[in-house]
Amino acid sequence: MFPRVIALLLSLLGAGPLMAEGPDDALPGLVQASTLDAVPAAEEPQVVFEIREQHVRVPTIDLTTEPDDLWERIRRGFSMPDLNTDLVTDRQIYYINRPGALRQIFTRGQRYLYHIVEELERRGMPTELALLPMVESAFNPMALSSAQASGLWQFIPSTGKNYKLEQNWWVDERRDVIASTNAALDYLQTIYEMHGDWHLALASYNWGEGAVGRAVAKNRAAGLPTEYQHLNMPGETRYYVPKLQALKNIVAQPELFGLTLPRIPNRPYFVTVESRVALDLATAARLSETSVDEILALNPGYKRPVLPNNGSMSLVIPADKVEAFLVNLQRHDPASASWKTYELREGEALEGVADRLGISASRLRQVNGLSPRARIGTGYTLIVPSESEGDRITLSNLLPNRPQPGAIEPPPLRALIQRTTVRGKNGRAVVIERKLPVSAPAAASSRGKGKATARPEPKAASKPAPARPAAPAKKSR
Repeated sequence: MFPRVIALLLSLLGAGPLMAEGPDDALPGLVQASTLDAVPAAEEPQVVFEIREQHVRVPTIDLTTEPDDLWERIRRGFSMPDLNTDLVTDRQIYYINRPGALRQIFTRGQRYLYHIVEELERRGMPTELALLPMVESAFNPMALSSAQASGLWQFIPSTGKNYKLEQNWWVDERRDVIASTNAALDYLQTIYEMHGDWHLALASYNWGEGAVGRAVAKNRAAGLPTEYQHLNMPGETRYYVPKLQALKNIVAQPELFGLTLPRIPNRPYFVTVESRVALDLATAARLSETSVDEILALNPGYKRPVLPNNGSMSLVIPADKVEAFLVNLQRHDPASASWKTYELREGEALEGVADRLGISASRLRQVNGLSPRARIGTGYTLIVPSESEGDRITLSNLLPNRPQPGAIEPPPLRALIQRTTVRGKNGRAVVIERKLPVSAPAAASSRGKGKATARPEPKAASKPAPARPAAPAKKSR
């Protein structure tokens, strides 16, 4: 900027006729200076110019008012040290070359960002962490990794249990937006206090606090820097913080990258309601006058179409639908629910319950993940499916592929292989094999005696196949 101003000054000094007639007409940044000495009448007046310092205008933020846009609120809370490395540039290029995928992530995050930002500010944590689910799960609460990490924050089962996230046949709180956010922020606070550095805390979230601690100790012992970018770590962890930094840079100045962020109002997107009336997700959608897909996106922790009947039930619904939901809930007849639960009474069997409810026994078993041979007893809770075809299709991914605890699966039928040798048309011997189903005890007995319990066919030698040794049990990590 300054060289251009000086060049302009020199050109103006050499071009008297082009100058403005008065100081008010001078170009911005160049003003005529006043002198205390009188100019001699005989001499030509000398024009002297003064160069004002050109300040870069820095945008100001009014912290006394709440912004209407949630993105602006997030920007105000940025407080982590910036990471400036080639990997950050690499990730920025990666994201801006995929505007469609980036737009989908931002749009999907509209449901959850306000709640996450509220929790971060309540705890006094950097709002950059609100962008971390973009790195972890692309804001998909149903995301499941090959390591069985699940939810927005990608908790593996063991860490989820350590942070009291319930995981059973009915619910998986690793996918629950409210429960998993609380657990993730607890975990992040713990590892930050351990390292005293947010970049190392984030590396620990991805790689494990023990692994990061050992890498830091190794660098310290070798007299090397112990900052994040200097550690020897796996490729995924090496790119982890640069991904978050790249997203932070994009959110901070989207226009610089040629992007437009979807507008997110700075107000709650959802609220939690408690109900003592038995509810299912399809009925909740109807009562809240919203789609089943929206209810599923706000309640991803529920693994079944119907909420577990254990007293008061929490349900997350859109904030702008809460009044309609409460009014409709007062008028709701529980008998009209789409999906229900039924607890077996003493002496009842599944087939009798199916007849009474007007549903086939095979369909009732399928919905509950029960095989045709599974046995259930008193107190077992059955899911009774909806008769609506639309609900069946939408909620089909919430149907179990295995029964809940309490079902007894008889051991599978085993088969002995009977081999019969006969002479073919060309005179060559031909072996014919037949599978003979037997119960497990019978199979064990026959293995002990070395004979098949089935009667061999006439005029044919039969011999059971040798028993294979049992495979060694796998060790759990």
